[in-house]
Amino acid sequence: MVIILVKIISTLANLIVLFVIVHSILSYFLSPYHPVRSALDRIINPLLAPIRKVVPLVGMFDLSPLILIILVEILSSALTSFLYAL
Repeated sequence: MVIILVKIISTLANLIVLFVIVHSILSYFLSPYHPVRSALDRIINPLLAPIRKVVPLVGMFDLSPLILIILVEILSSALTSFLYAL
C-alpha cells in the first residue's frame, strides 16, 4: 500500500514539473490564446500565482516556475520519506 502511494506521489510530482517546464517553454513561442497554452495556463497558473505575489521579477525573468519546481520536489521527497518511515 505504501509503495503505491509513493508511486502516485512521485508520478504527480513528475507531471507537475513537466507541465511547468513545458508551460515555460511554450510561453515564448505560442500565443496566450493558443488552446494548448491556455490549457496549461489553467493548470499551472493557480500554482504559480501565490509564488508570484511573494517573489518579484528579476529583470525580465520570472523565477516563480523554478521556485515551484523546487517546492514540488521538496514536498514530494518529504512525503515519500514520511510514508517509508511508517
